[in-house]
Amino acid sequence: MTVSTAMQTDPAPIQACTVARDVQKFDLLIEDMETELGENWGDLNFADARVFFTQPDAKYLEFVAIAIDEQDEVNLAVIADLIETANSNGLKVILIAENVSPIALHQLLKLGAREFAPYPLPEGTLHDAIERLRAPEPTEQISASLHAGLAHAGRSDRNGVIVTVHGLAGGVGATTLAVNLAWELANIDKKKPVKVCLIDLDLQFGSIATYLDLPRRELVYELLSDTSAMDTESFLQALDCFNDKLHVLTAPADILPLDLIGPEDIQRLLDIATSNFDYVVVDMPTTIVQWTESVLSESHVYLAPLELDMRSAQNTLRMVRALKGEDLPFEKLRYVLNRAPKFTDLNGKSRVKRMAESLDIVIDLLMPDGGKPAVQSCDHGLPLAETAAKNPLRKEIAKLAGSIHKHNTEQAETEAAS
Repeated sequence: MTVSTAMQTDPAPIQACTVARDVQKFDLLIEDMETELGENWGDLNFADARVFFTQPDAKYLEFVAIAIDEQDEVNLAVIADLIETANSNGLKVILIAENVSPIALHQLLKLGAREFAPYPLPEGTLHDAIERLRAPEPTEQISASLHAGLAHAGRSDRNGVIVTVHGLAGGVGATTLAVNLAWELANIDKKKPVKVCLIDLDLQFGSIATYLDLPRRELVYELLSDTSAMDTESFLQALDCFNDKLHVLTAPADILPLDLIGPEDIQRLLDIATSNFDYVVVDMPTTIVQWTESVLSESHVYLAPLELDMRSAQNTLRMVRALKGEDLPFEKLRYVLNRAPKFTDLNGKSRVKRMAESLDIVIDLLMPDGGKPAVQSCDHGLPLAETAAKNPLRKEIAKLAGSIHKHNTEQAETEAAS
């Protein structure tokens, strides 16, 4: 055997491929593919890809990265067919899009792309997407504690109360309020525990997972992208459990278009949540979207946190004007002033009164400034009750939870008696 013969080896198998009209237009994708896979990847155009996906060799691919831009929207049907073909042949799809309209992106994501990344690719985005595809499915295995906790909730015989929190400006403490209110409700009655579900509907920058130190699961995207197939089992599987008491539907792992879901999707989600839990706390994005009306209409309590500043005042006026313009129930809003002046601050209290009068609203709740303990609580992924039980903000949120539960219990008893 000659030396040259001995050194001959079989070419390394192709692990993945890119699919694009012209991959040279996606130079950052090429660089990232070379970084992740070296020479073990290939490139195909749309026509060749569809044929290759049906060939036996395609089953060895780890994934396919389909890259599109605004010029490809005219061939949306071709790309959609390509994604469906890949899925039907067991191939995992990463969709990479540049300047593609939200409607087109929504349609393609619903067809079953496993991962999405915007182009130009942020550093590490492709690597993270590949790692998620390679990771074993967490799935479908619910932890024993979550399974036990949901056994009772899975009866689908409840009629839960929906409490929504919608911040009227960024940084007004809406998510902090939602997280801590949900936790207080989950612990409101030691003798007769209630079931509480916390839902993060800020699909782009929702931070409930951070505030409770929970993983963002791929099952959330799968659930939201096809709610028509959602049932009690799939909904419960998508939930995380915090300290065996609070069940949480986190925001998806990636930034997604807010129109990924519509009013019908929200209606299904809320219906199944309220049929399985006593209280459903919803954290809304500050953005007004098509399905805001659905949440507003379904909510029993709609809390609108704001602060004592000009931006909150202006946003409140705009919010009320928008709701009135669409003939929506703006009177449902219950205004919560966060970081309210202290009891001894007479000047501050006067400002609060003038603000309410000028906006023609009633500020129902005054929440004190939680200070550094509130910030640290969020950073540590724990509710205030666990890190600073005597914090004044925590005490007020506990009072709010108690008031909601008392009112709901009394109403239920009245209805049962009648």
